[in-house]
Amino acid sequence: MVLKQRGAAIELHSPTEDVLVSPGTESLPPIENGAIAGSGTIDGGGGNERVKMKKELGLLEGVAIILGIIFGSGIFISPKGVLQEVGAVGTSLVIWVTCGLLSMIGALCYAELGTAIPKSGGDYAYIYEAYGPLPAFLYLWDATVIFVPSTNAIMGLTFASYVFQPLFAAGCSVPTIGLQLFAAVTICLLTYINAYDVRVTTKMQNVFMFTKIGALVLVIIVGVVWMSLGGTENFENAFENTETDPGKLAVAFYSGIFSYAGWNYLNFMTEELRDPYKNLPRAIYISLPLVTGIYVLANMAYVAVLSPQQILSSDAIAVTFAQKAMGWGAFVMPILVAISAFGGLSVHIMTSSRMCFVGARNGHMPEILFHINVNRYTSMPSLVFLCLLSLLYLFISDVYVLITYSSIVESFFIMLSVSAVLYFRYTRPDINRPIKVQLWVPTLFVIICAFLIVVPCYVAPYEVGMGVLLTLAGIPVYYVGVAWKNKPESFENVLRRATQFCQKMFMTAKEENDDEE
Repeated sequence: MVLKQRGAAIELHSPTEDVLVSPGTESLPPIENGAIAGSGTIDGGGGNERVKMKKELGLLEGVAIILGIIFGSGIFISPKGVLQEVGAVGTSLVIWVTCGLLSMIGALCYAELGTAIPKSGGDYAYIYEAYGPLPAFLYLWDATVIFVPSTNAIMGLTFASYVFQPLFAAGCSVPTIGLQLFAAVTICLLTYINAYDVRVTTKMQNVFMFTKIGALVLVIIVGVVWMSLGGTENFENAFENTETDPGKLAVAFYSGIFSYAGWNYLNFMTEELRDPYKNLPRAIYISLPLVTGIYVLANMAYVAVLSPQQILSSDAIAVTFAQKAMGWGAFVMPILVAISAFGGLSVHIMTSSRMCFVGARNGHMPEILFHINVNRYTSMPSLVFLCLLSLLYLFISDVYVLITYSSIVESFFIMLSVSAVLYFRYTRPDINRPIKVQLWVPTLFVIICAFLIVVPCYVAPYEVGMGVLLTLAGIPVYYVGVAWKNKPESFENVLRRATQFCQKMFMTAKEENDDEE
């Protein structure tokens, strides 16, 4: 790995030999009137413009992306998962506060990583720089095969269920095939919007951000009014019957952290941020305290209105809350939750595609995923690739089981990313760090993550074992697809023709580096 200092930035260049498609892969021939040139430049008639991702995102868009991911549907569902593990409402509120603090500590570490290594790709980029190509590929393997498409599928199904459920009478279930088809249309629509123009997506996120905050503020206001009218009986003996089993407490943490998930997703798009050294940490510092405060207050509102038994028996706690406390106005809540799920899915599709893009740039995925549409400057092949995988997961009945298997593995990779802060302090003490946290911050985060990873191993050993096996299955894929250099010429020709076909279909060219002439 070669480091080049350019002004305040550190540019990281990957080894050129790690390529899945041979270096001799041909580019598209020039096309008249706005051609794709072999070098990747675009001739628009008046001059050449580089084919690369544009810096379209400012501070507001950065905040909207983080809040758009975090304020998905989790806060409207997950409080049940926390309460059923800890057994007491007081302890559940402590868990929510602690999860928020843990997320803020992790976000501080990602602020340092994102400004010291200003590359898109998030965890993949940091693991690659710190620990090499194989661990990074295994993260990419898990993320591409399980994390991203399964999450897209579940978020799409959640949105579909909130749209259709009000149309059915009480006690009637929505047909599964109807939910799947509507979710498929939604995923395809959002993929198209993201491929069409990043600015359209970011403007949508700005609107969705305020809608999501408005939904949670409405919950908080109703809860405050309810408590002011004397509805505080659910807080009596709040810590009675608290669960003390460390394994169950760790599982409760996972349920809470699921609702905070997404605080590291802006790091996937660092290269598209304007002035990332300022806007990346500022977006994190604004978003995480806001999320923690809103989440804790919203959970207090839930607990004030609903008894623990009602919370545990509800599959959509926000809707149950509205039906009990908001009377005729309860119809508003499913609409707001649906909008939150729709916005969360949109930003998740946008950010996760950048991980495939960077993986292909490092030779860990097919070359075509590293291409950019020459008219829209978007990572269209990566978006379409993840869209197809997400559609596949919509029709897999065991998708939730796969997520259970991989959740602890994902936490391990997050711990590995944060440990890179400590690793780089020792191995690269002189690199430019616009943000530099105290050493106790990453140390504490790594210790807590290690606890949350080790303890569930005896609570759910089968699930942990399956997650490890799914990850290890990526090792032979790495050695065949990446490490094996002398592939048969016939195989290389097939890849070359497939790449050229996709180039023509999506009108794409390779991203052009700043130092290319």
